[in-house]
Amino acid sequence: MEIKDLLFSLSSLDAVGTVTDASDFAYDILSKYCETEKMSNLTVIGFLKGKADYTIMLDAHIDQIGMVVTDVDENGFLTVSNAGGIDIRMLPSLTVTVHGKEKISAVFCSTPPHLANGETEYGDISKIKLDTMLYDKAKDIVSVGDYVTFSGEPFQMGELLCGRSFDDRSAVVCLLEVAKRLSGKDLPCNVCFVLSDGEELGLRGIRTASFKINPDEAVAVDVSFGDGPDISPDDCGKLGQGGMIGISPALSKKVSQKLIDIARQNNIPYQLEVMGSSTGTNADMISITRDGVKTATLSIPLRNMHTEVETLNIKDLEAVCDLLQKYILSGGTGNA
Repeated sequence: MEIKDLLFSLSSLDAVGTVTDASDFAYDILSKYCETEKMSNLTVIGFLKGKADYTIMLDAHIDQIGMVVTDVDENGFLTVSNAGGIDIRMLPSLTVTVHGKEKISAVFCSTPPHLANGETEYGDISKIKLDTMLYDKAKDIVSVGDYVTFSGEPFQMGELLCGRSFDDRSAVVCLLEVAKRLSGKDLPCNVCFVLSDGEELGLRGIRTASFKINPDEAVAVDVSFGDGPDISPDDCGKLGQGGMIGISPALSKKVSQKLIDIARQNNIPYQLEVMGSSTGTNADMISITRDGVKTATLSIPLRNMHTEVETLNIKDLEAVCDLLQKYILSGGTGNA
């Protein structure tokens, strides 16, 4: 399956809370290329054995932002709370999927501007009701605790791809592609692929996965802010200019520099992402696992983050795949 098709397939599936569709799909793909297992949450782990007793872990989180139902009233309106960071400004009039006894569609209510008293402010998600249009039958299908996800379908505009959950399914796709490329190869070291759960809820899944694996070094593959209107160039990467290699006091300078060297040697486009403290990614948790893990970040520039029209350039996915493949084949810093 091509990278774009795989991304679109994963984007259309969900993985939040007890909803495991995307995780199950990714497990089936990864198991074609390496030994694969599932942890007790949504986390999927794949392993390729190499010559040396040295393990590089590649991580991308499989979970997504979503919501959870906190109330179902007699008129079929739902109240929800966020599960992860939701941009509340985009919710009014948005269509979503409610994962009840069966999947149903619902829409966030929107007050017509003709009836709004002044400028409408959206600061509390519980104030924006979801309409199931099922009236008193809603309680037969939807219960408190059911999960709600965005329902937009992905699409392409030239080199740009748009869709929901590209944070972080785009990185998941890169890891699946790298596993495919490395499968059956004579590798200089062990490679562990982690599709981790719970990043959007506080880096939860990687906490247990990295403790279990205990790698010698790791690269956390995620998304970061892409350029767009009203965004300072100092705060973002440029779409189409390659993956963003992290530079931070929380990261390993040795691993980051090796990634830069590999990119330069192989003419792989890349950008630098300089951060003054922690990274806000799974790298923060990986780096303090057990007695510490040498960790770097490699991020895909993404426009419209945490919406259902997250936008990226397919060239950046290809560049990230190329860089990760070459990095593994070099043996990482284990051969430095």
